[in-house]
Amino acid sequence: MPTRLVPKTVSVLKEGYNLSRLRADAIAGLTVAIVALPLSMAIAIASGVSPDRGLYAAIIGGFFVSLFGGSRHQIGGPAGAFIVLVAASVERHGVDGLMLAVIISGLIMIAAGYLRLGAYIRFIPYPVTVGFTAGIAIIIFASQLSAILGLNLPEKEPGPFADKIAYLARFVGTTNYAALAIAVGTIALIIALRKIRPGWPGMLIAVAVATLAATLMNLPVETIGSQFGGLPRGLQTPAVPTLSLEKIISVLPDAFAFALLGSIESLLSAVVADGMTGRRHRSNMELIGQGIANIASGLFGGICVTGTIARTATNVRAGATSPFSGMLHAVFLLVFMLVAAPLARFIPLAALSGVLAVVAWSMVEKPAIRALFRSSRGDAVILTVTLLLVVFRDLTEGIVAGFALGAVLFIDRMGRNVAVSPYDDYNAKSEHPIVNTDPDTIVYRISGAFFFGAASTVGSVLDRIADRSKNFVLDLSDVSYIDSSAANVLESTVRRARARHVRVILTGVAPPVKAILTAHHIDEDHVTYGRDLDAAAALIAADADRPGENH
Repeated sequence: MPTRLVPKTVSVLKEGYNLSRLRADAIAGLTVAIVALPLSMAIAIASGVSPDRGLYAAIIGGFFVSLFGGSRHQIGGPAGAFIVLVAASVERHGVDGLMLAVIISGLIMIAAGYLRLGAYIRFIPYPVTVGFTAGIAIIIFASQLSAILGLNLPEKEPGPFADKIAYLARFVGTTNYAALAIAVGTIALIIALRKIRPGWPGMLIAVAVATLAATLMNLPVETIGSQFGGLPRGLQTPAVPTLSLEKIISVLPDAFAFALLGSIESLLSAVVADGMTGRRHRSNMELIGQGIANIASGLFGGICVTGTIARTATNVRAGATSPFSGMLHAVFLLVFMLVAAPLARFIPLAALSGVLAVVAWSMVEKPAIRALFRSSRGDAVILTVTLLLVVFRDLTEGIVAGFALGAVLFIDRMGRNVAVSPYDDYNAKSEHPIVNTDPDTIVYRISGAFFFGAASTVGSVLDRIADRSKNFVLDLSDVSYIDSSAANVLESTVRRARARHVRVILTGVAPPVKAILTAHHIDEDHVTYGRDLDAAAALIAADADRPGENH
């Protein structure tokens, strides 16, 4: 098996794993588990499922992400980015359909890993990732408004952002101020602890304080117990969802969306971990590990799993040395579930909504947005379009449109970097100055990647100059790449020059470039190839010594 498809766990064991590393990983795993406990339940509730399904994903999925993944420090589990997709999938297909979509998404990710597609995820432009993350954050916050305000809604709130805001605005008068106080207090305490005691598990402390306050003061607020009846004390038995061809086809779009977003999120998280540790992850193995984790999570009733940036960063800062910290984080979560399940029923939903409000705010990469708006108008447009489409249309549409805009912007920038210009400094370097002193010879050079984005511009320049002399020398030594569109432009230029009895000499042509030109009939029967400009000058000088030679 190629090294890049070997889990990092295997690499760590080959290096030698000892008791001191286990101790460090156990401390890091416990730290991350304390962070993941309230977050996993909050994400599940916001996704339209019961909180235990978030814990199943964190325990089962998180364990397998670390066991089979390609990163030493990645922490897997439910992520806020999936809330919109999971909620929509539950509404369309029910929980059983969601589980099937999660399992299929895992198969897709495994296939992507074995097809070595992991490296291509990095081609998604940075403004797109910043834009869709900010868009998801806005949607998450909007989805929590009713719980934060404790609104008394007569029916389920609509999914689309604009419709949701308009609907909630109609019922602002039903605000439950006890729930609002719990949510605001939770947010304030988390923010305060981050500033005063950044090493403390602020989210867990805030939820515990909110639960204690709501219970002791007997506040009239919705809790996990009143809404879901509490948490089970343990994992459920693995089960395969109902299978039928019709059901598989119906959930396939959701599965692809889960796989795409999960791949992007997990590999971005792995890159963040690499930046913090100086290590390098194996992107294709990471996709395979994420795929296995999603299959396992779906079988145990958990929601989507991916690499989580915040929890992974916490893992690194807590001193993790290997994937065993991620596996221990899952074990600790299972212990918490077994021991503290009866207490979870008292947690106010408004407190968990406050947690997600903080998560949403943290997801918005404020410094990156400011930098993109200051540095490039094009990148700012990509970010804005992606964000607006994610919020008002659809996550997939936002990513596709942002990627397309990024590609067009890249093509435009690369096209502007291709230059065709007179080679004015050749005479000073050449042993054959006739190239620059002979009025019947013109020397031009093309610099840059010559492709379709620049073909039209370069072609118009070449057409203006190719018929003004007896000898047209075109230096391609600075052309590292040429595509069929550019080759077609050169073919047209050569054909036009030959019709006017102009000799065309191409110099410095790299073998890959020459192969493409030859395929477009720009061969020795139509042009002269020279090793370099000196060789071209020698050819022209030799022809000049033979008066009457037909060029």
